[in-house]
Amino acid sequence: MDSTLACLTAWMPRQRWYATKGRSPRLRMVSWWDLEPGASATSAAGAGEVLFVRTYLVADDASDPAVLYQVPVVARATPQVSADDSHEIGRPAADVILRDGPHDDAYAQALLSLVTHGGTVNGPGSQATGHPAAAHDGRPRVSRVMTGEQSNTSLVFEGPAAMPVICKIYRQLHPGHNPDIELPGALAAGGSSHVPTVVGWVEGSWPNPSGDAASVVRGSLASAQEFLPGVQDAWRVALNAAADSEDFRAAAEELGVATADVHVALARLFPREECTPAQRDAVAAVWNRRLSIALEEVPALSPWRTDIEAVYATALTMPWPALQRIHGDYHLGQVLRVPGRGWVLLDFEGEPLRPMDERTLPDLALRDVAGMLRSFDYVAGSLELERPDQASDVRDWARTAREAFLRGYAAASSVDLTTVAGLLTALEMDKAVYEAIYEVRNRPSWMEIPLGAVKRLITEVSSPSDRG
Repeated sequence: MDSTLACLTAWMPRQRWYATKGRSPRLRMVSWWDLEPGASATSAAGAGEVLFVRTYLVADDASDPAVLYQVPVVARATPQVSADDSHEIGRPAADVILRDGPHDDAYAQALLSLVTHGGTVNGPGSQATGHPAAAHDGRPRVSRVMTGEQSNTSLVFEGPAAMPVICKIYRQLHPGHNPDIELPGALAAGGSSHVPTVVGWVEGSWPNPSGDAASVVRGSLASAQEFLPGVQDAWRVALNAAADSEDFRAAAEELGVATADVHVALARLFPREECTPAQRDAVAAVWNRRLSIALEEVPALSPWRTDIEAVYATALTMPWPALQRIHGDYHLGQVLRVPGRGWVLLDFEGEPLRPMDERTLPDLALRDVAGMLRSFDYVAGSLELERPDQASDVRDWARTAREAFLRGYAAASSVDLTTVAGLLTALEMDKAVYEAIYEVRNRPSWMEIPLGAVKRLITEVSSPSDRG
């Protein structure tokens, strides 16, 4: 086991989903379980014999609190394995190679079986159980790994005459039922057309990595749903429209309606609660703490400090709507444009780095609205960086898209946005402040996008208009 941990210690920092960038991992094994290899275990060209298909639960003490990772691994005999295997984790012994599980069909088919047929697998103090949401057609599917994901790993399964399935493997594990399983499942069961069909999920139990060694916690390991091939996400659709100066108002208004439909359904399906003074104070504390960090890291914000604080103060003087379940990380990249079906919302996981108990709390539906408004602004901002001579045109495009989105949302939700305009502005301002911190740390050349938003929001407060 020490040799396996050594392989993982060298490999994990290079993965997109590894959270503690810039630090050396301090790994310890929490548990593991073995899966029965899929029927096509040796289908890969030159693949060696499968020795085991195993999921490791590994805690990293390089951060406080420790982060728990799910690491599926396929061990194969090395003689027939290519020396330049791009998905190799390491070689704990001369005749064994460890491969990243999602990139090996032995694991992929075992996962598909668990999530669609059910069953339970066990390890030291741990267990994983598959929960099919509907009968599986049993037809073979070929798997491929989606690229570009930051926090998770998704496998797409496709085959002739079979419904395509996408299975998301949660890399960072938290106790609790993941809202990415809970919310779409409830919406689909309630008849919503704005979410994909649920296929199933996998949940597990494992020894508490940060508490009493004898205590056990439960959480979500993977989810599977209908995959919608050949469609673009709303970010790409909007970006193309803005680049070609296409009128996006009708599409944005429809997106506002779809967003409102989902919010109304979630308010019906899950409990709502009135926002207490303590909850308002907690939100305000987050705003002020984030602003303090931003002022230290982004000096360009300093001239607007008083104006930003005034936006927050104004929001605290008005009544707030009831809290409810929301998407939690809403932007154009989380929505698909599906022909004949309209807008379909994805990834209800919330912010993956937040604890699960925070992600499942009722929140302000306007937080999702603010996130989408910022996303329209980023479409324009990214194009403006590429084509500064068209800055005025893309800004107008974003303005009309935001207005149409709000118009559709207000009509479908029956929310009078004029009565909550100050709160919506504060939420959008807080998002822009967060973006300023992100950009200065990761993408300084994009800093003008959130700074421009801060300036615009302050100007709108000075010359208010009807946001609904």
